Amino acid sequence: MKHFSSKLFLAAAVALAGFSASAQEFKVGVVNLDRIFREANSAKAAQTKLEQEFSKREKELGDSATQLKTLSDKFEREAPTLAESQRNLRQKQLVDQDREFQRKRREFQEDLNTRKNEELQQVIERANKVVKSLAESEKYDLILQESVYALNATR
Repeated sequence: MKHFSSKLFLAAAVALAGFSASAQEFKVGVVNLDRIFREANSAKAAQTKLEQEFSKREKELGDSATQLKTLSDKFEREAPTLAESQRNLRQKQLVDQDREFQRKRREFQEDLNTRKNEELQQVIERANKVVKSLAESEKYDLILQESVYALNATR
């Protein structure tokens, strides 16, 4: 994919070089998605929405982790004095509880990532609409997104 996009960029640069020789003025804009994600109100609102949506589950996971740690510590202290059958039973219970905790944590992370991608996609779509509108109204010839190198025009 990167190979294809570098070929596309090279082709665009060659086309621009030929085109700019014949054009009086060539306006190029650069869109910085990282900055949009950091500073745009819609991105901040999406982040707040995600925090509100997932804070309860995150707290529950934290509480479960604390509880599991407490039970594990208690088992470590009491294990030498327990009968082997009792020790095996409690160890199995701890393993089962840990497995359940890990499953819930994975589900939480998957759900969070899915929702985060959905919200970011909406931010990108809104940003693309704004960029398109701005490009048309300001008569930009080319808008680059995720550029690798940007020239400083004030040199």
